[in-house]
Amino acid sequence: MSAALSQDRGFWPGIGRAFLWAFLLAVGVIVLYPLLWMALGGFKSNSQIFDQPFALPQSWSLDNYFAAWRSVQGYMISSLLVTFASTVATVLISARAAYGLTRTAMPAKPLITAFVLGGMMLSPTVALVPLVRMLQSLGLYDTQWALIILYTAFRVPFTTFLIRAYMLDLPRDLDEAAMMDGASPGQIYRRIILPLCRPIIVSCVVLHILFAWNEYLFAMIFTNSPSVQTLPVGLTSMMSKHGTDFSQVFAAMTLSALPIVIIFFLTQRYFIRGLTEGMAK
Repeated sequence: MSAALSQDRGFWPGIGRAFLWAFLLAVGVIVLYPLLWMALGGFKSNSQIFDQPFALPQSWSLDNYFAAWRSVQGYMISSLLVTFASTVATVLISARAAYGLTRTAMPAKPLITAFVLGGMMLSPTVALVPLVRMLQSLGLYDTQWALIILYTAFRVPFTTFLIRAYMLDLPRDLDEAAMMDGASPGQIYRRIILPLCRPIIVSCVVLHILFAWNEYLFAMIFTNSPSVQTLPVGLTSMMSKHGTDFSQVFAAMTLSALPIVIIFFLTQRYFIRGLTEGMAK
């Protein structure tokens, strides 16, 4: 009887693990197959895309990718510059703001916190008209500075919210011990708090890169020159020019997705840890 019970106890967990692995495999196929199909489409001709959409390419020539790179090279450089600058500015400002909201004494701190986090409720579409007028009056319209400032301004509240939630649960004994050793608030922030917040900071960096790299509305409205426009606008322009050349379009879309995929796989350990710990605190 005991042997039968032990076999049943070992059988059902095994069935559960098998179903779990089957589910994860199915989710992986659903997520990865469209990316793989898009990447393979860059090696095909238009006729093969329509006649044999699910077959492997007949030749593995990189001509479509070279042609796509020549079309989107300028847009990609602009996206890299805007994404890098806005990411650094957003994370630096948000980390400082989160430190001030959690570690320093200030009057009306709950009101200030509510004001900062209330920025998450501001819809970008509502502010388009006044933003256009403001940027034109400042001489920043149709410049990369316009996108850097807007991306930073609209992402600081959300990034501050994430970092603040993570900092709230850090033990204050560390601050007191550092102050007893003669450390200033700035040294405590740089040498103790920031290293402990590395997982959530990496998560915020990845989230902002995803936002800035794929953002289309601001990039379309606040820029006109091809030398300033970012990759999403460039892909739209390319599809209007090469609407029937799907092989080049697929190649360009693959090139645009490749940096994000690489960044995510390089930082996935910190990304998942930072989000799970930050949301749980």
